[in-house]
Amino acid sequence: MPVLGGAVTFSRFHAEHARKPPSDLRRWVARALASNAFEPLDPKRAEEDRTAGFVELEDPDATEFASVLQGEHALFAFRVDSIKVRAAAVKAEVERWAATVTAEKGRPPAKREKAERREIVRQQLRQKAEPVSKVHDVSWNLESGQVAIWAASRKIVEEAAAAIEAAFEVRLHPVTPGAAAALAKVPERALLPTAELVGVGAVASAEVDRGEA
Repeated sequence: MPVLGGAVTFSRFHAEHARKPPSDLRRWVARALASNAFEPLDPKRAEEDRTAGFVELEDPDATEFASVLQGEHALFAFRVDSIKVRAAAVKAEVERWAATVTAEKGRPPAKREKAERREIVRQQLRQKAEPVSKVHDVSWNLESGQVAIWAASRKIVEEAAAAIEAAFEVRLHPVTPGAAAALAKVPERALLPTAELVGVGAVASAEVDRGEA
């Protein structure tokens, strides 16, 4: 399994194709991944605090996807970068500025002034902040259709699954007992705990034994 780092927890899915994949799987996979390839954050764009996309498994900075196929597996990764500015740091800077203004003008700054300064400080700290990068391995057996997303966060798993569905035009069905039963149209009553499982049978048997005694 392609666990090169990070969480060892993974979620399994089964890929259902809307149409048969082309014969040139290497090109198909590479083009699909490139359609949602990772793009680095641009600190100059104030509205961008997070970015996500596909990268190569062995090089989280590469998006060529030339060696994505390994036998029957497509091996790649889903990278998420984010910039976070600590609220406490912003507050401390604004309070220092407010103290200076109060000393110079003999009055504390107005709410509007503080709000404007708070945004200026946030952007200044954002420019200095280093993005936090997390890379999550993905393994896809193209023959069996089984997909494994190696992430502990449910949010990341759902985001990566949605990205795979959009890029490859497939549906990913969770591989869990409940999901498998639903896919197989097993009646819900057949999944209910049996009397033996919850101990009803054992209790009844004990009562019979006591009655006979």
